[in-house]
Amino acid sequence: MTTSKQFLVRAAARNNAEWCAAMSRAHGVASGFEAQAWAAVARTPPYYPDAVTLVPGADPDALAARVDTTTPGASVKDSFADLDLTGAGYRVLFDAWWIHRPAGPPSRTSDLDWDVAGDPDTLRAWALAWDDGAADLFRPELLDDPDTFVLAGHSADGRVVTGAVASRGEHVVGVSNVFARDGGPDLAWPVVLGAVHRLFPTLPVVGYEHGDDLTAAVRHGFEPVGPLRIWLHE
Repeated sequence: MTTSKQFLVRAAARNNAEWCAAMSRAHGVASGFEAQAWAAVARTPPYYPDAVTLVPGADPDALAARVDTTTPGASVKDSFADLDLTGAGYRVLFDAWWIHRPAGPPSRTSDLDWDVAGDPDTLRAWALAWDDGAADLFRPELLDDPDTFVLAGHSADGRVVTGAVASRGEHVVGVSNVFARDGGPDLAWPVVLGAVHRLFPTLPVVGYEHGDDLTAAVRHGFEPVGPLRIWLHE
């Protein structure tokens, strides 16, 4: 891995951990950053890891000791895909790639209007568009986080039909939870990248994807820069 890609992966991992920390805070779950990893002190909200490694070669025993496994479903984001957590009772859930796109406008434009969710009703509409069962996952406390921007793309009749979460970091802006109700990622990315460019015109964009979603991200100007792995506690 080149030095520039190493920097991008570290920046993406840190940014993603900061987003996970924001989600945990919104649910009243405390967490902390140490040199090797971020970890929550109790189980995190659904879909969110309980720990994220920040550097290559993290100590797997020390990392496992920080994760609350008393409740089923604990997971670890192995940001450099270089750990073996099987001895601590984990199995690989899936592999993915960190992705990077230089700052700049989207290669394709969209005629959908967008805004940043600024009130609980808009946030709830966004959450239900993302997933019908997620009404209570994205809590209003997120609206008070100065580095979290919930991007909502609207149809002509005002419905939320696409969007993502943008998390501003020191060196990058992270994009996660990209969705479109109809049309898939090729509908979502032009709206999301247009919004990100408008909000953060000088920041490169990072995130992670796998499978068909990774292929779609590449079509919209992203480059895979390093592997990651999600471990699930049995």
